[in-house]
Amino acid sequence: MGAVDGFLNYKRELPETRDPQSRIEDYQEIYQPFSDEKKNEQAARCMDCGIPFCHSGCPLGNQIPDFNDAVFQKDWESAYDILTSTNNFPEFTGRICPAPCEGSCVLGINKDPVAIELIEKSIIEKAFELGLVKANPPKHRTGKSVAVIGSGPAGLAAASQLNKAGHNVTVYERADKIGGLLRYGIPDFKLEKWTIDRRLEVMEAEGIVFKTKSNVGVNVDVNQLKSEFDAILLCGGSTVPRDLPIPGRDLKGIHFAMDFLSQQNKRVSENPEVRFNHKGEELPAELLATDKNVIVIGGGDTGSDCVGTSNRHKAKSVTQIELLSKPPESRTEANPWPEWPMTLKTSSSHEEGCERDWAVLTKEFIGNKAGELTGLKIVDIKWGENGMEEIRGTDRVIPCDLALLAAGFVHPEKVGMLEQLGLEVDGRGNVQTTNYATNQNAIFSAGDMRRGQSLVVWAISEGREAAKVVDEFLEGSSKLPSKSKSFYELA
Repeated sequence: MGAVDGFLNYKRELPETRDPQSRIEDYQEIYQPFSDEKKNEQAARCMDCGIPFCHSGCPLGNQIPDFNDAVFQKDWESAYDILTSTNNFPEFTGRICPAPCEGSCVLGINKDPVAIELIEKSIIEKAFELGLVKANPPKHRTGKSVAVIGSGPAGLAAASQLNKAGHNVTVYERADKIGGLLRYGIPDFKLEKWTIDRRLEVMEAEGIVFKTKSNVGVNVDVNQLKSEFDAILLCGGSTVPRDLPIPGRDLKGIHFAMDFLSQQNKRVSENPEVRFNHKGEELPAELLATDKNVIVIGGGDTGSDCVGTSNRHKAKSVTQIELLSKPPESRTEANPWPEWPMTLKTSSSHEEGCERDWAVLTKEFIGNKAGELTGLKIVDIKWGENGMEEIRGTDRVIPCDLALLAAGFVHPEKVGMLEQLGLEVDGRGNVQTTNYATNQNAIFSAGDMRRGQSLVVWAISEGREAAKVVDEFLEGSSKLPSKSKSFYELA
């Protein structure tokens, strides 16, 4: 795979980013062009591993050494065929995936891992450039119909696979545009929305029907769907955010991260419904960080996205606080390869300007007589065998005009569709399934709604696997691929 000595001759190299202080003036992707020669060199670093651990590291089971070798050989068509045999949307994962495959790369034992995510993005963009990405509607239709509820990565992946199987697929989305988390949860500087629209054009040409502003259980009757479709696949995501019910929570200036991010995404796209969030709920005002002391509560990717957006709003200051302790700079003995490296991550948003603080507990929101947020009362904590413990004498109040809650999501919304369908939920509040099937006949679930909050790449995997199960339910068997069967076995 690749060049025999590629990993010795070439160092890991990624595209340069635009200057942080210039890129915060816009919402475009931050990376500079990267030559085909450089891409070839990076693919050449892939070794002919006896056991390619990157396969198991990838939730999709991507055949990574194979498409790396194809790129090294400059065979872009083969690379595209290999990549898309397991991944419906490499243009998304190649931009926003944290690349667990790279954490499992054998080269990463004592060197920098292969730049797999970069190569993945390069393959799909080259495929579009060369005209390799074409609508390919099924030659035969089964006469069966499937309703997919939710148009995030799980729903789109499932719709794509079910359509390939020949079923008539209709995707229902409650928001005003298709894309779910991809559309309204991820800023344009990480994923410009033309990438979604470009893919949707292909999917529509293949026969998939999309219906927006269709909130199943609200303005779309669930019983009508049950009567119209042979199967229903629920991919509505985990959309109930984790709240922070502490004193002062009712003050003005405290908002959930998704409200902040979805509104900005609408603003960038010049959507006239900017006052409405991703759920279609009207917000009390436009949420802007301009000239404000912004505190982002939550140290994950969503929090980082809030940081980058606040910088582009020209916030007075941006601070991100996290309840957990600061991760180490490198792997510890308790976190060996090929486990996912639990190390300190510095995002492009952090590079643009941000104070970061770890092991901090928010105790109270502080406000003025007008009911407006003015500060946060926080305290340092230490973690031990019995959980967290406050450190005496570290209580303090820090200035804050805008607090963004980015502490993750707890489960899908139960009121409405799930209750009306009579679906059982598990101990975490997610839809209870057995091999993607719910307790109700012909109703299935996949993605974060079933699995809990997770990665986009996991959502795509869930959608693909669920599609195979739905196809088997409708037809008795399925030719759709699964992670347990490679594209080699299906050839």
